[in-house]
Amino acid sequence: MLKQQKKLMLDEAQRDSMRRAGRVNARLMDFLRPHVVAGVTTQSIDDLVAQWTRDHGHVPATLGYQNYPKSCCISVNEVICHGIPGPYELQPGDIVNVDITTIVDGWHGDQSETFLIEEVSEERRAVTQCAFDCLYLAIDALTPGCRVSEIGETIVPEAHQRGFTVVREYVGHGLGRQFHLDPSIPHYPNRESRSDRLFPGMCFTVEPMINAGTRYTRCDKQDGWTVRTKDGLPSAQFEHTLLMTEEGPEILTLTENGPRRGHQF
Repeated sequence: MLKQQKKLMLDEAQRDSMRRAGRVNARLMDFLRPHVVAGVTTQSIDDLVAQWTRDHGHVPATLGYQNYPKSCCISVNEVICHGIPGPYELQPGDIVNVDITTIVDGWHGDQSETFLIEEVSEERRAVTQCAFDCLYLAIDALTPGCRVSEIGETIVPEAHQRGFTVVREYVGHGLGRQFHLDPSIPHYPNRESRSDRLFPGMCFTVEPMINAGTRYTRCDKQDGWTVRTKDGLPSAQFEHTLLMTEEGPEILTLTENGPRRGHQF
């Protein structure tokens, strides 16, 4: 998905445009929050995303992107990412990731959260907690000009210590006027991430996908999008859009009502 081009370096006006896109996207997440409950279909959540976005004069980035058919991604239980909203009704015990991206005056805000539907199993709670903690541990490891690999070098040991694994096939990305830009932001260290650096003015996502079992994935051959864990065990994810500033990383997609750093599920 990444556009192979010079990494986008934002000036101050462009940074403010990305800040606004992030704030709008975060407001949408807070709007959705009370609706992600047992008995609600994932399609009805997608309908709310589409309606709210249009009513506020913005555009849902996923709709039609590489022929994706919906206005957001909703991934339940063993679905890692790119789950397509449909008739499934959320059940008590589910964990569900809602991934939303809004185009605001041409700029993208992108984030996701995993929600616990009523009482969930200890395994599902623990993998959700791990994904959340890994996101913030990675953010806290970043400094101006640091290597991208700081992210994976922080996340992988933490996940493994808790008995979980980190998805490799799907990664974070640069963000701006286009949905997916360089640099690639893997959540495990590799050769590319050890050479890429995050300089002030760069905007990107961190979005670790943590699996309760194997790290390996399988993509649905019928719809071409839905990615599940290969062993059917649960997966959880959290995502923020970040702007690297001269002082360090700035989170652009903080919500008013969502879980904050240190939250315990």
